[in-house]
Amino acid sequence: MPDFSPTELAVPGFVALVLIEMIWAWRKRPEAYEPKDTLTSLAFGLGSTVSGLLFGGVFFALFLWLWQFRLFDIPWTWWAFALCFVLDDLKYYWVHRFGHRVRWFWASHVNHHSSQHYNLSTALRQTWTGFLTLGFVFALPLVLLGFHPAMIAICGGFNLIYQFWIHTEAIDRMPRWFEAVMNTPSHHRVHHATNPRYLDRNYAGVFIVWDKMFGTFAPEVDGEKIRYGIVKQLGSFNLLWAVFHEWIGIVQDMWRAPWKHKLSYLLREPGWTHDGSRETSDQIRERWLERQGTQEKSVSSENPIAGEAEPA
Repeated sequence: MPDFSPTELAVPGFVALVLIEMIWAWRKRPEAYEPKDTLTSLAFGLGSTVSGLLFGGVFFALFLWLWQFRLFDIPWTWWAFALCFVLDDLKYYWVHRFGHRVRWFWASHVNHHSSQHYNLSTALRQTWTGFLTLGFVFALPLVLLGFHPAMIAICGGFNLIYQFWIHTEAIDRMPRWFEAVMNTPSHHRVHHATNPRYLDRNYAGVFIVWDKMFGTFAPEVDGEKIRYGIVKQLGSFNLLWAVFHEWIGIVQDMWRAPWKHKLSYLLREPGWTHDGSRETSDQIRERWLERQGTQEKSVSSENPIAGEAEPA
C-alpha cells in the first residue's frame, strides 16, 4: 500500500509557479498581486496545513474502522485508482456545491473566496475550520464501496494538485476539447466571480462535465470584467477576521432571530434572512436578469426596428 502525500511532494512546485506568476504579473498585470492579500493567503495555507494535521488523522481512523463494513474488496490496481479518482471528483463536486448552498458549510468554504485578487496564491487560501462542517460524510460511500481510505486520500491529494494551476489570469483559454471536459482557469474564474451571472456556478474540481450534467455550468463571457471576492467584501486583511467572520455572523443571526427561524440561518443558503434584509445568490441573479430584461425592452422601444427581422 503506497504511503505518501501527493500535496506535500507538490509544495516546491507550488512555490515555483507562484514565483513565475509573480514575474508575469510584474510585467503584464501589476494589480494581480497585493502584498498584504498574498501574505494572508499564505497564512491561510499554513493554518490549514496545521488543522489538517490535527484532525485529518481522526477522520482517517474513522474511515479505516468503517472500511471493515465494505461491500467489495477493491484492489490496488490502476483501474481502481482511475475509478476512485473519478468518483472522488464527483464527491468533491457535491461537497463544493453544499459549501456554497448551505451556510453551515459556507462558513468554512468562504475563506477560499475571500480574496478580491485571483492568482496562484489564492489557491492556498484554504479553511482552518473544515472539520466543523463534517463534510467527510460525503466520502463514506466510497469507503463502504470498498476503496481503501489511503487510496481515497491519495486521489483527493491529486485532485487538489490539479486545482492549483487553474487559479490564474495568466492563461486565457485552453483548447476547445479540453475546455469541454476539464476544469480550466477560464471556468474557475467564473466560480470565483461575484458578477450576478456567475454566482454559484462551476463547482467542478477536475471535470467540468459535472456542472454541465447537473445544470450549474456558466461559461466565461468575453468583454465582461470579472469582480472577485464575496458579495459583502471583507474590507480587511485581519487574518482571524477572515477565518472566522462567517461563523461569527451565523452566531449573531441565530441569536437575534425568532426561534422558528434560528436553524434556517444555519441550514439555508448564504444571504437568506427571515425578513428579506439580505439577498441570496439566486435573488441577486434574478434581480440582475430583470434589470437586463428592462434594459433590452428600453432599447427595443427606443429603436423598434432593431428587433424586427428583415423581410425576405
